Amino acid sequence: MKPVSVRVLLTALLLFPAGAATADQCPPPPACPVCPVCPGAETPEPPPAEPLQPARWNDLPGWSADRHAEAWPALLRTCSAIGRRPEWREVCDAARALGDTPSNRQARRYFEKHFTPWQAVNADHGREGMVTGYYEPVIDGSRRPGERYRWPVYGPPTDMISVELAGQHPDLRHLRLRGRLVGNRLVPYWSRAEIAAMGEAFPAEVLFWAADPIDLFFLQVQGSGQLRLEDGSRVRIGYAEHNGHPYASIGRWLVERGELALEQASMQGIREWARNHPARLQELLNANPSYVFFRELPLTDDGPVGALGVPLTAGRSIATDPRYIPLGAPVFLATTHPLSERPLQRLMLAQDTGSAIKGAVRADFYWGSGPEAGEQAGRMRQTGRMWVLLPKGMQPGQ
Repeated sequence: MKPVSVRVLLTALLLFPAGAATADQCPPPPACPVCPVCPGAETPEPPPAEPLQPARWNDLPGWSADRHAEAWPALLRTCSAIGRRPEWREVCDAARALGDTPSNRQARRYFEKHFTPWQAVNADHGREGMVTGYYEPVIDGSRRPGERYRWPVYGPPTDMISVELAGQHPDLRHLRLRGRLVGNRLVPYWSRAEIAAMGEAFPAEVLFWAADPIDLFFLQVQGSGQLRLEDGSRVRIGYAEHNGHPYASIGRWLVERGELALEQASMQGIREWARNHPARLQELLNANPSYVFFRELPLTDDGPVGALGVPLTAGRSIATDPRYIPLGAPVFLATTHPLSERPLQRLMLAQDTGSAIKGAVRADFYWGSGPEAGEQAGRMRQTGRMWVLLPKGMQPGQ
């Protein structure tokens, strides 16, 4: 689930001083050294780094110690989605030939035989980035409004226009423009604050009603979740659309205003603040103008469906930025467990995206469903490095 700027390379122009003498007017002394830098000229910024750079298997910390077979179900799901593409056909056929339960040794040999590692690098040449966590919330809800169930879970609005930009320029293939028509002009769609202010006049179907606004907010941030209905049954909802506004962290909003210390700005800390300040709840929520709309999905024993179109695998699926990391690719992640320095080094599958997941070295770790997964996800804000595994012969950008 979880909504890209076109890279512009600025070329520095070196300008010669006006009125400089010509060679026949004032020949330079033969011993005069050439000035290596034109006086007054600014040093040009280095060009952005290539987002994927060649690597070797022994560059991946903890690669040999990972239990590679645990990533196998996620790999087979990736192959079900992209296995017919020419660059993936051979590696997916080889994976299926090993069956559903290869040993760790067989799985590791498979990856080393069929893939080449590429290290993800940020535009500023940095090789470290932020790794957060997400999960599938389970919240209380109802199909009908009531005294307890007062917070609408909206489907896609009828007045929103969504425009794919891939046809305008190749670099825009992962971008979509969202807005609404005013006369013959396309203007930005309503923000979260505007949607809340419209109330019943907002032009979207209400799929369900949630019991807690903070629970619903975090479900929107996660992009999918389950609702526990009054009769004890459950339904799953998944991302359908969003309003096109950029994601903004309400935790950061609280920190910047001195409401919470940085170390308190976890999911748990935000919940506690909201309980203690009910009159400022909407102000807090409105700090994030982004708004997610849902659709009802079949409830299965698998995880929620990610952007790749396959169910996510707890502990082996991540959300990444598809501008840099091909959706579906294996990714070796080297980070640490939440709130600790204990290494978390394992093979993952890039099977999801998110509006807050921007940059080459940026990942959101899927922990699973329910409150325990939520505890881990809510505390995870670690530094990490990433290596993308591409089928041998496949080059970045293909």
